[in-house]
Amino acid sequence: MLVADLMKLKSARVPTVRMGETVEMAATLLNRERIGAVVVKDACGSEGVTVVGIFSERDVVRAVAERGAAALRLTVGDLMSRNMISCRMEDSVDHVRALMEEHHVRHLPVMEEHQLVGVLSIRDVLSHDVRAAATPAGVGQPAVPGGVTAPAATLPA
Repeated sequence: MLVADLMKLKSARVPTVRMGETVEMAATLLNRERIGAVVVKDACGSEGVTVVGIFSERDVVRAVAERGAAALRLTVGDLMSRNMISCRMEDSVDHVRALMEEHHVRHLPVMEEHQLVGVLSIRDVLSHDVRAAATPAGVGQPAVPGGVTAPAATLPA
């Protein structure tokens, strides 16, 4: 299965935040949208508004633990991850899973031709895995990518 297939199951709306917004505003957005991360956009010279990073609930927790309530007055740009790992619509779900594991991230922006088209979360990947496991696999086909191959059926004589 491809990222494009998972994206068909998600809302087309992708919440974003500007890097100059406060951590408090971003945390409110995360809570309201019931999401764990938000893509950060900003105006970048001749490129217009572009993706510049990702801001997650982990960033909020870390900042509050280190700085107390004053962290809420910082800007998203102060705390966001700038080294953003992303995927493309034609990537496989296995590739996305590997990226998440390798880079220790739970959210991947989906980019097409330098444009943000969505965000995949580990929840999206796990939901796919559960659906795949619940669907009977054909004989000789793994029920889950990387899983054990289903044995051939034997019928009584």
